[in-house]
Amino acid sequence: MKIIDKTPLQNDQGEISFGARLQGTLKYGLSWYNDLQAQKAVIAQFERMLEKGYVLIRNFTLPGSDITIPMILMGPGGTYVISVTNVKGHFEAKGDQWNELKNGNSQPAGINLLSRVVKLSKAFQVYLQKQKIALPGTVEAVLISADPGAHIESVRPLTRVIQSDAIKQFATSVIQARPVMRNEQIYDISERIVFPRPVESAPPPLSNPEPASPFESNQPSRAQAIFNSPQTSAPLNSSDFSEEISFSFDEDAVSKSVPSATRETNPAKQGATPASKGRKVMGMTGMQFMIIAILFLAVLCILAAGIYIVVYLPPA
Repeated sequence: MKIIDKTPLQNDQGEISFGARLQGTLKYGLSWYNDLQAQKAVIAQFERMLEKGYVLIRNFTLPGSDITIPMILMGPGGTYVISVTNVKGHFEAKGDQWNELKNGNSQPAGINLLSRVVKLSKAFQVYLQKQKIALPGTVEAVLISADPGAHIESVRPLTRVIQSDAIKQFATSVIQARPVMRNEQIYDISERIVFPRPVESAPPPLSNPEPASPFESNQPSRAQAIFNSPQTSAPLNSSDFSEEISFSFDEDAVSKSVPSATRETNPAKQGATPASKGRKVMGMTGMQFMIIAILFLAVLCILAAGIYIVVYLPPA
């Protein structure tokens, strides 16, 4: 299996320093680093089963956007957008709801992992259409729980949910899927995804085009305006999507379900639900500033303890 690793903040050896880890935690959320470790565990299992003809693109940020797709798995049987989580506890995946089970009670979890991976899948498909990349078959969204300490009750979930003890079975189903792509196609498309080619500009429209029929309009639809815009590596952001898709990927945000089409949303930047609306201090959100302040106080306490030991405690 070919792996294209685009994980931000890691060095050439695939390692993340303490400073980079702190920076990534502030930018992507408290579970960012642990989720990366969970990804590695899942990828290790994939590598033992998926051989030639499979490509995995890891943590690819869609060009011109702040939307990062955790894992894109491509093989002869199709394409999968995979989100890996390291959560522990008892959960319920019911329809489009992601609930946490505590003391026999079910309540919505702080982050709806089901809706998040579906949104990521839709974002990826919009990117493909903007870059005029035609994928045979469909793009399937998959949520993988990598920690054995997570127990999930699935009741017709919005998307496929894989627990840690079923990762091998999932890989087997990927291998056994009916082929829709050749190996050459997979490698070519994966390269075009990571290194998008210039998009040819469309010819200018006629000044007064005649409708093809009384039922057709001269005004292009919103989707056509998004997908057919003549740009090279066209910028992609959440405003490119329809109103029923919002992007609230901040780990401190509350994302309970995929909003319905009748709900008004403000599709701002990724993670902007709690952050962009709040006041920033020194360019950081309140949560980020609080974490820095706590770390600073911890360092001061350690220094004070060291000074006390050196100055006031007698030598042994």
